[in-house]
Amino acid sequence: QVHIVDSGGGLVQPGGSLRLSCAASGSIFSNDVMAWYRQAPGKQRELVAAITRLRSTNYADSVKGRFTISRDNAKNTVYLQMNSLKPHDTAVYYCKVLIRGLDYWGQGTQVTVSS
Repeated sequence: QVHIVDSGGGLVQPGGSLRLSCAASGSIFSNDVMAWYRQAPGKQRELVAAITRLRSTNYADSVKGRFTISRDNAKNTVYLQMNSLKPHDTAVYYCKVLIRGLDYWGQGTQVTVSS
């Protein structure tokens, strides 16, 4: 079995920063892509950022220059550093890990950007 645990969300003022973490554990021999998605109330889940095992990255246009995705392959962990946060970044953020052709999702962590 594979377990995905994401964490690090919270309440932050506009312009502030948060760092999300996601750890994968269990029957993992290798994982291909680790990614962060988010879902705001009434909206579809959208890709925020993704990183391959060789650390090639991809970002949504709305977060380019503000968010940075990184990973630690030895720990099967992915991070999302979020800077210059804006109210429209408010959402539940989900980690997704692709392992041997299957997607595994974390339970989600709430990020609220508000003054």
